Amino acid sequence: MNDLSGAVADRQRCCWRVSPVPRAVLCVAVPSLLLGLAVSAFILAVVHNAVLLLLVLSLSALVVSFFAWNARAALNDWAVLLFLDRLPWSDLPTAKDGDLVKLSGRVSCGSIALESSYEKAPRCVYTSTLLYEYAGCGLQELWSGFFRWRLTYSERFTADFHLTDIRSGIRVTVKAGHDSKVTFLIKESTLINTTSKNRSLSSTLVRWLRDRQLSAEPRALRLEEGYVKEGSHLTVMGMVNRSNGTITIVPLLEPISTGCFFRKFLLPMVLDGLIFKFSDDLGSEDTPHLPS
Repeated sequence: MNDLSGAVADRQRCCWRVSPVPRAVLCVAVPSLLLGLAVSAFILAVVHNAVLLLLVLSLSALVVSFFAWNARAALNDWAVLLFLDRLPWSDLPTAKDGDLVKLSGRVSCGSIALESSYEKAPRCVYTSTLLYEYAGCGLQELWSGFFRWRLTYSERFTADFHLTDIRSGIRVTVKAGHDSKVTFLIKESTLINTTSKNRSLSSTLVRWLRDRQLSAEPRALRLEEGYVKEGSHLTVMGMVNRSNGTITIVPLLEPISTGCFFRKFLLPMVLDGLIFKFSDDLGSEDTPHLPS
């Protein structure tokens, strides 16, 4: 079993494993814009010509918008999703040892089957439960509806599982357990959301909190959970490992870049390990279960 709970907290502190905007770009762009503003302000004061100042302000707005766009894209995995969607499907029978592959198929549990933390969904290959608390200061903000949530507790686990390739019918083992680097492009669903108007906690939630030595006092909090059950369909990107006639999908040995998406104004992101996402092209009846 692979405990990814720490990676969830790391994700909250940064948009991705690397900054969505390279530090070198920021070190050049920010001083240049500040210098341009200073020069244009000086020209405005001396010759009373605001054209240059307006141009610099417009350019600054475009640059800030570009950075903000990429920060939001990193939080929502847009570049990663585009890269994975555009990556061609692999022919597993002809894939060589060490090749990067993209497969899709039905999953089944390996030697370890997981159970979701709150809903107790059995025989899962991936589970994720996140608890957020309101981090504002003052009831006025709560009444106004502007919430700021802080992640206070997380449970995220994955284990080795089997996948039957939908195109070749070959059954492979996906090494997602035992300290493997894994990125799940899966959004959790909100199960509980207490607000200022209704902060009472159910007995089930109180018991869940106490079992984890968390405060069970009534407060504004949000509980999210997602899981992938046996029989669901997943898309997997990883590296082929052939040994003794068996095929295993293992994490990438080295990080790779998604490249730039110029039409989307997206900077490259760095991918590492295994990448999993729901197979949304196989029909709604095969879509992995997410709590509603």
